[in-house]
Amino acid sequence: MADAIIYPLMYYVVRYRLKVVRKNMRNSFPEKSQSELKQLEKQFYHHFADLLVEVVYGYRASAEEMRKRVVFENLDMLEDLARKTHGAIAYLAHLGNWEWIADVGNQYSDKSIVEYNVYRQLKNPKSDKMMLELRSKRGGECIEKNQLLRKLVLLLHAEHPFVVGMLADQKPSKRSSYVWTEFLHQETAFLDGSEVLAKKFGFAAVYAHIWSPKRGYYRVRFELIADNPSEMQPERMTKQYAALLEQNICAQPEQWLWTHNRWKWGRTELEG
Repeated sequence: MADAIIYPLMYYVVRYRLKVVRKNMRNSFPEKSQSELKQLEKQFYHHFADLLVEVVYGYRASAEEMRKRVVFENLDMLEDLARKTHGAIAYLAHLGNWEWIADVGNQYSDKSIVEYNVYRQLKNPKSDKMMLELRSKRGGECIEKNQLLRKLVLLLHAEHPFVVGMLADQKPSKRSSYVWTEFLHQETAFLDGSEVLAKKFGFAAVYAHIWSPKRGYYRVRFELIADNPSEMQPERMTKQYAALLEQNICAQPEQWLWTHNRWKWGRTELEG
């Protein structure tokens, strides 16, 4: 279905955000030839088609099947950090199948650990309800981003350790707090909310490095960003996240969400 219907529909007929994809790829990989960029954009739209099918498939897949589809290589490291600092933040990105990473909530060996995933409420109520049901099925609880600070204050008094997954790779709004850094050959603003919260509450922080060994299957390895955030220099955690994300993207560039207009605003637009 993905190859026969969704891919040609999205790429050849609808041409879904194709201008944005081409601009993003061209500026991110200036060393690539036109033929290489053309091949990459096709690979991305094949992955994007797979992703849409996988979201529906994951809604009905059993916990046993998901353990085969998403393998967490060093989950014990994340569990240890969560117990040590009571809470931990996992920096996520729109890479691979980021929705399936939420299945980590079903795979902790320490069942006292609770998984929370921060999300932005969708404008369409039916779509929002469907995505919440999907994400909750994966073993975690969803927190709307505007309620995050309040929820964390309450969690400080909870008995159970927890992990908060935060997607932090999208463009900030003009009202957001952000950090500038070099990313994929471009000056880029990154949201620094994860860093601010980690330092405020003393939570350890990791990056979830995701890659696909074969179609429909993913592996995740957690990489330490900070086990004592208060000792980190300002902006260091956010810039480290950006560097790890860039490495992750360059290893499998077709796996990132290139349809997002990531560089819509430069410094002048954001700060002007």
